[in-house]
Amino acid sequence: MRAGIKWMFLIIGTTIGAGYASGRELWQFFGHESGLAILLFAMFFSLSCGVIMSLSFKKQSVHYLPVLRIIVGKRMTGIYDVMIFLYLFTTTVVMIAGSGATGQAFNFPYWWGIGIMLMALIALFMKDINGLLSINQFILPPLLGGLVYVLLLFTIDQELELFSHWREQRNWTAAFPFTALNILPLIAVLGAVGNKVKSKKEIWVACIGSGFLLGIISYIYNNSLIQIADELLLYEIPLFAILQHYPVQMIIFISILLWFAIFTTAASGILGIVTRIQSYVNKPLWLIVVVTLVTMIPLTALGFSTLVSYLYPIYGILNLYVLTRLLLFPLWYKQT
Repeated sequence: MRAGIKWMFLIIGTTIGAGYASGRELWQFFGHESGLAILLFAMFFSLSCGVIMSLSFKKQSVHYLPVLRIIVGKRMTGIYDVMIFLYLFTTTVVMIAGSGATGQAFNFPYWWGIGIMLMALIALFMKDINGLLSINQFILPPLLGGLVYVLLLFTIDQELELFSHWREQRNWTAAFPFTALNILPLIAVLGAVGNKVKSKKEIWVACIGSGFLLGIISYIYNNSLIQIADELLLYEIPLFAILQHYPVQMIIFISILLWFAIFTTAASGILGIVTRIQSYVNKPLWLIVVVTLVTMIPLTALGFSTLVSYLYPIYGILNLYVLTRLLLFPLWYKQT
């Protein structure tokens, strides 16, 4: 159970980043009439993670390529290898830009937030992969607890009905691109730790637990955002539209948690990138991290909300093939 929870935190830490924790990603895909979509997302997410981790464990992989080759087939492996690399690169840029946007909320210069994120990522990978696993177990419990607390408090204060529109579910198809968007980085991250998983019990604790928790949080979060839909245009980070109703101390506390959510996802993205590069270049992990981060800095000038608005829907659609292969994996894999 303890090992399974460790992997569950890695999965959630990879998923809850600047896009998700800020509310921007949820609002981009869900919004009104999305309760069924979120339920389907939780189910698809758990199943997909289970397939990825099982393959990673079976192959005892140290980077994502062996797992990717089985999921998409030999012919498509080269295409999706490039796509995963570009996805991880650009979404890590989004996380770094999200750090800058979080700093701006407190009137700090945009580049200060970016600089702090870069230094923290370099320091983390001085301890190799173990640093990431340790920090996830330390950060994610208060992060999830704080986020759920704020969302439930907002729900109670505003007297919101959690299931008032359950019969209106025309946006159920959003479950597919949203799950697809979040699955691709997990192939990269979980494919890099296959040699560290010890049993299949760990896998199912991690996958069912992460899908269940993300489903509940996503539903409550989305329901809260619906109530303030008119105000969201004024905020680069939608979570701050909710926090404006509360004292500044709570805003500071949640902003710190939000920054750590951004940090853990950026770290997971960097892990997927550098382990893949290391299969070609025999250099220390921290050195590859430094070079990778330096190349990302110019792209952060595009801004957080702009990057999310354009990149995430594109990747959600492009990754639908991978999601289909994962959901149908038990059927087609037995025939190969």
